[in-house]
Amino acid sequence: MRVLLSIKPEFAEKIFEGTKKFEFRRSVFKNKNVKTVVVYASSPVQRVIGEFEIDSILNDDLQRLWSITKDFSGITENFFFDYFRNKEKGYAIKIKKTKKYKKSLCIKEDFNASPPQSFMYINDRAV
Repeated sequence: MRVLLSIKPEFAEKIFEGTKKFEFRRSVFKNKNVKTVVVYASSPVQRVIGEFEIDSILNDDLQRLWSITKDFSGITENFFFDYFRNKEKGYAIKIKKTKKYKKSLCIKEDFNASPPQSFMYINDRAV
């Protein structure tokens, strides 16, 4: 099973460059069968640009989560704590293997969907 995640373009590019090995979320999908994340680069790109396999999902208090992920977070410490403001715990999706598409996809035409606020489940035949 896969999910489609909306990710800011600058962070999506870092994922495919290999400098960002964790994708941070305030909440995550509940389905444990999700093995792949399809990446929708949000505005101004607004295209599905690739996918990555999930190694694991960390859920911990923010100080510990930052300590574990900071070297491959792809973000600054200030950005991390601003993002998780008013939260006690956070999630970090550890990226295993990436695949950037040769040709980006249109979410409306290729997935018959609208961009998700956070994530949406997609069936394996969609890409």
